Amino acid sequence: MTGLADKLLLDVGGTFIKCSDGRSVPVDSQGPASDITASLRAAVGNTGAVRHIAVAMPGPFDYTTGTFLMKHKFASVYGQTFRSVAAVPDSVTLRFIHDVNCMLLGEVVSGKGKDFSNVALVSLGTGLGFAMQVGGKILQTPEGSPLYSIYNLPFRGGVLEDFVSKRGLLRLYTSLGGMTPSDLTVKALSLLARQGDKAAGEAFRQAGQIVGEAIAPLLREHSVQCLLFGGQISRSFDLMEPAVRDSLAGVTSLSHIGAVSAIDNATFNGLAVL
Repeated sequence: MTGLADKLLLDVGGTFIKCSDGRSVPVDSQGPASDITASLRAAVGNTGAVRHIAVAMPGPFDYTTGTFLMKHKFASVYGQTFRSVAAVPDSVTLRFIHDVNCMLLGEVVSGKGKDFSNVALVSLGTGLGFAMQVGGKILQTPEGSPLYSIYNLPFRGGVLEDFVSKRGLLRLYTSLGGMTPSDLTVKALSLLARQGDKAAGEAFRQAGQIVGEAIAPLLREHSVQCLLFGGQISRSFDLMEPAVRDSLAGVTSLSHIGAVSAIDNATFNGLAVL
């Protein structure tokens, strides 16, 4: 069995690349190709004894060939392969997985989803992600992206992600009369809710209701037994949970709803499986 010493796990985000050796490398996913190349090469580092690299990457991305297909992030390296951009030697094996599928994989192998065959995961952060396992198999497209997307579902003249995400929560808070300084974070908003700010509490409640109602048909169709929430906003899942549960009361197959087992390490747990 290959030891951990010869493996490197990378969680590629829009602003940072988190590495399994504890490093966090800044990356400007909106920047020029030269900046993205420098960040990826810094994250990969001197491969030395590394023989295997597993990478969690948002989509669109071709997870078979390792090709960038995003136009909203990493657009300046569109059509190029991760191997070429990051200068990974041919002697090093590369495996790629969608970041939300990766989080789900970690949970069904060693987390809260391990005792269920049908599991769904909602990722709440800068964006809104969704992945699902049915019959013990993660549902994905031929390219490796989650089979079902919910972020772009039409909702109130926009899309679901406009209301269930970092910007969505702040938007809801403002619409409810809350004062939103430019630097307000979801963490700060959750603190306001816990301190009794009614608009903040209602923003989390509405977000929970909105996402619950949106995914209920999918959960019902696939008899999902376990629903998990990951991503940084899931640290405040308790503020959304009552509304989520109420909106999913009609999904009789559900027996567990909660946050992932390890918010900080959920993605790395999935990468370790690769």
